[in-house]
Amino acid sequence: MNKINQLFAGANDRKLLSLYFCAGCPTLNGTADVILTLQRRGISMIEVGIPFSDPMADGPVIQDAATRALKNGMTLKLLFEQLKSIKEQVEIPLLLMGYLNPIMQFGIEEFCAACVESGVSGMIIPDLPFDDYLSEVKPVADRYDLRVVMLITPETSEERIRFIDEHTDGFIYMVSSAATTGAQQSFDEAKQAYFRRINSMHLRNPRMIGFGISNRQTLESAQQNAAGAIIGSKFVSLLAETNSAEQAVDRLFSALQQ
Repeated sequence: MNKINQLFAGANDRKLLSLYFCAGCPTLNGTADVILTLQRRGISMIEVGIPFSDPMADGPVIQDAATRALKNGMTLKLLFEQLKSIKEQVEIPLLLMGYLNPIMQFGIEEFCAACVESGVSGMIIPDLPFDDYLSEVKPVADRYDLRVVMLITPETSEERIRFIDEHTDGFIYMVSSAATTGAQQSFDEAKQAYFRRINSMHLRNPRMIGFGISNRQTLESAQQNAAGAIIGSKFVSLLAETNSAEQAVDRLFSALQQ
């Protein structure tokens, strides 16, 4: 069974926590250390960002990380090599999160094959049109037993959400707002209403809530309304400040208690 499906099948009432960081930042060769540190510290799942020159859905923190990673020399080929080197040590699900352009340049078939060879369980491609997913990406990903995770936002129609739920597997990435990524202090009533609306739909796939989670209030709200939470910008900024995955996790756990 795919590790993503295993994770959610065994979660029960456990509230999952997934972290995102950008490969090649803060250091070119630090990707493996970040992954193994997060696994050791009890993180449920990891999203490894593929740096790209035009990350349109991301806020300034992740944009800066991508720029720094590219300057450091990170490439998709190098990332796969780094992941392959720790494949036997990684037990939790790894997803690659990146934009369509570098993946298409690499080749969909080649990308999926490299994911399997390096221990990756799935991918998140924010700018992948759903029609292209169904016709071009899903058939290849299915052959390699990879999960392609789609995003929904407060603006996504119920019809679209149900269509996504029907044609995907693994989990649905529930974006807390239509804005770019970035830490928030709280989720207002509009976001809470959105969470309740999606809960009432009783979707087949589990959901993870991301964008804006940075403290106890936003974490608990996400975990109460989904299988768990995804944290990106907060952890990326702490990683940049400390240059240490261990210290960044310590500071993140501290922030999530406040």
